[in-house]
Amino acid sequence: MAKRIVMTRDDIRRTLARVSHEIIEQNKSLEKLILVGIHTRGVPLAKRLAANIESFEKLKIPVGTLDISLYRDDLSTLEHQPVVKQTDIPVSVDDRSIVLVDDVLFTGRSIRAAMDALIDLGRPQSIQLAVLVDRGHRELPIRADYIGKNMPSSQQEEIQVRLEETDGVDEVAIVTLDKENQP
Repeated sequence: MAKRIVMTRDDIRRTLARVSHEIIEQNKSLEKLILVGIHTRGVPLAKRLAANIESFEKLKIPVGTLDISLYRDDLSTLEHQPVVKQTDIPVSVDDRSIVLVDDVLFTGRSIRAAMDALIDLGRPQSIQLAVLVDRGHRELPIRADYIGKNMPSSQQEEIQVRLEETDGVDEVAIVTLDKENQP
């Protein structure tokens, strides 16, 4: 497998600062805003965005975590049942603007599952999407409102986001899969 680093720690930091400013600009009423990270790497990204917004605006934004394991549309076809993580949203989602945060937007299926999970918790005013990387290849009509980096890729490539909180390092890499590792 060939691996090429496309975003470093500094690239990720600058990108998240820019995305934080975009979220502030698009959400005039920050008091109604909630950032919700999708397990696993969306959670630390949501926390970083919230810290940036607090630094820029002097306003603490609630951050929640969302597990979508049981909302996946491929649940019955998986060999092993997924490990269910905790969903924890510290305030009601009713009449709030929610920014879902994830690391990579690919087919759109995870985001569809996340929206289903959120709507089971209440009726948000709006749901927006922030992703660190948009790699294309959508299977559902889903688009991100805030994109850190557009990274067109082939089906023979994998985008690997590694974060300090989960992996011990901040980087994004494109990995070319060997023929036997391809879907």
